[in-house]
Amino acid sequence: MADLVAEAVAAAHVSEWAAVLAATARVAADLDLAEDCVQDAYAKALVHWREQGVPRRPGAWLTTVATRRALEHRRRADVARRKLPLLVPDEDPADQTFPDDRLRLVFTCCHPALSQEAQIALTLRLVCGLSSAEIAKAFLVKEATMQARITRAKHKISRTGIAYRIPHVPELPERIEAVLDVVHLVYTAGNQWGIDLARMVRLLLPASAEAAGLLGLLLLTEARQAARVDGAGQLVLMEDQDRRLWDRGLIAEGLELVPEAVREGGRFGLMAAIAAVHAEAGCWEATDWSEILGLYELLFARWPSPVVGLNRAVAVSYVEGPAAGLQQLPDDPALATYSYLYSTRAELLRRLGRTEEARAAYEEALAFTTDPVEVGFLQGRLTRDV
Repeated sequence: MADLVAEAVAAAHVSEWAAVLAATARVAADLDLAEDCVQDAYAKALVHWREQGVPRRPGAWLTTVATRRALEHRRRADVARRKLPLLVPDEDPADQTFPDDRLRLVFTCCHPALSQEAQIALTLRLVCGLSSAEIAKAFLVKEATMQARITRAKHKISRTGIAYRIPHVPELPERIEAVLDVVHLVYTAGNQWGIDLARMVRLLLPASAEAAGLLGLLLLTEARQAARVDGAGQLVLMEDQDRRLWDRGLIAEGLELVPEAVREGGRFGLMAAIAAVHAEAGCWEATDWSEILGLYELLFARWPSPVVGLNRAVAVSYVEGPAAGLQQLPDDPALATYSYLYSTRAELLRRLGRTEEARAAYEEALAFTTDPVEVGFLQGRLTRDV
């Protein structure tokens, strides 16, 4: 029997964590204390919601409980008398232009005093609520290493008295690259409010081509959301998607940003341009793969990541054939546990009719994913297609 309260708490964790933590951090002036208070609020929700019912506004309930505990803690510890609060409050009226505590938290985590790796890890921990183990998996490092990295970042914020605010316009350029990275990660981690953050960053920096590129990319990606999973919860590849389900309003908004986004040839601008080529194709067969491959070549030159190399190999397979794509698959230790490498190899082998090798590759992909939608897709391939 389904535990409706546990499901409600889990849903609130996904949708409300960042907003609750950001509001609590403003009161606590201490990231560690704020995180403890928010975790305690979620634990209390499991008990109180079972007795009193799930509140109409779960996020407001969690914020009230977490901030109340933070205030009680500060009162007991007399934190207000400390000479140097861990997070320096900022009362600049200009900071109220974007009254979103989540964006404020992103900018705090992306302070240039921290290394970019620490900025991204800390943001995933605090804004997305990911565990140290989950972040370590994403960075392909040990959990203890990632925990130490996050702890050092928090201590550095404490020691240096980093302000908890959106920086002034002259300070933005040195942070924007990391901010765009983490907003992109917020969205790819499954948080649709990443689009809200991208819209606010775009308003903050209207002349930034990369800010336009990120927003365009997220809008064009989100437009396909309704077609990605069928009624049975099974993954639907883009070639099989019902394009009538694509959101034409989001596509139009995203396409409008692309000319501005690509003018500097930046990473997000190129990724938005690739998404635009897919969006403009009336059907899978009409996809201009030569243009997509050209864009991936530019992207790989700009950002030579093994994941971009993997996607470029897929584009090669549709221009020159699956055998050519197979030869282009990256051989990078960073992808040793990356399930998409093995599922892509399996798809290419299946297209070549090499079913036994494809089966082995699908099984390897299964070994490196726990996502239920991906697992269902891979098991379906094994039972039906190879």
